[in-house]
Amino acid sequence: MGGFIMSNRRTFLKQTILGGGALTLGLIPKELFASGELVRLTVMHTNDMHCHLDPFPADHAEYPGKGGLVRIASMVNQCRKENPNLLLLDAGDMFQGTPYFNYFKGDLIVKVMSKMGYDAGTIGNHEFDNGMGDILSAINNANFPLISSNYDFSDTLLNGHVKTQLILEKGGVKVGIYGLGIELNGLVGTLNYGKTRYLDPLTTALKMESVLKNDHKCDLVICLSHLGLSYEHNKISDVTLAPQTKYTDLIVGGHTHSFLEKPLVLKNADGNPIVVNQAGWAALETGRIEFLFDRVSKRKHPVEIINNLS
Repeated sequence: MGGFIMSNRRTFLKQTILGGGALTLGLIPKELFASGELVRLTVMHTNDMHCHLDPFPADHAEYPGKGGLVRIASMVNQCRKENPNLLLLDAGDMFQGTPYFNYFKGDLIVKVMSKMGYDAGTIGNHEFDNGMGDILSAINNANFPLISSNYDFSDTLLNGHVKTQLILEKGGVKVGIYGLGIELNGLVGTLNYGKTRYLDPLTTALKMESVLKNDHKCDLVICLSHLGLSYEHNKISDVTLAPQTKYTDLIVGGHTHSFLEKPLVLKNADGNPIVVNQAGWAALETGRIEFLFDRVSKRKHPVEIINNLS
């Protein structure tokens, strides 16, 4: 039986990879998962939720009864039942947008996100709306870290409270995460971000992905980005960043409130695939991407589910 499984696995993966197709979970023999030959890692993500805990009103002109973090929580719970190897991430702008923020600032939404089991988030421009004191308060109320690699908080009250990188393990897969934020000057009042120094996103990304892949030997490298999906001008964005990277496997984006039928699969600087995704705003959608790993070699196989759930 063991020989059959090994032969089955090698034949199946060889045919799929050489054929250029993405692995489809439903077509993979269950024996491969049962034997531990393959590890399935699910990445679910949100962005620009703007304190939308509840759905839009039933009489809302554009999104009647839709959206809301409470609804997404049920999706996450169901997905965790299907696969406990699940990462839940957010790409920034959790704050601002509903009366929940007016009354509770950022504390309430991070408490809800903590209950949902978020693994990490990054800092968007709206997190600065009430100054860095509110960001610190939210961090103190969250049981998940905020990651920002290109905001230097050394001379601010956030010094030591925001991670530049995160390394965690799911199902034996080592995952490295870094975060990139948009330039604050001209977008956020100077008093609100104080002495925060903005570091070049591309330079930062190349440094962080190399550290995570080469120094820490991460099997999967994820960028939480609040740069925006794309622009008509030359402003740095997810789609201009991705082709210049080498070790980043997935960019989870935010800021531009972009709805995608499915994520973009681009080529990095070495010609390897890099997935770029964004899930709208107001918790109207959640992104879900599946990665498959060979447990022995930790080789990544093509993603199967690359759609946004509404």
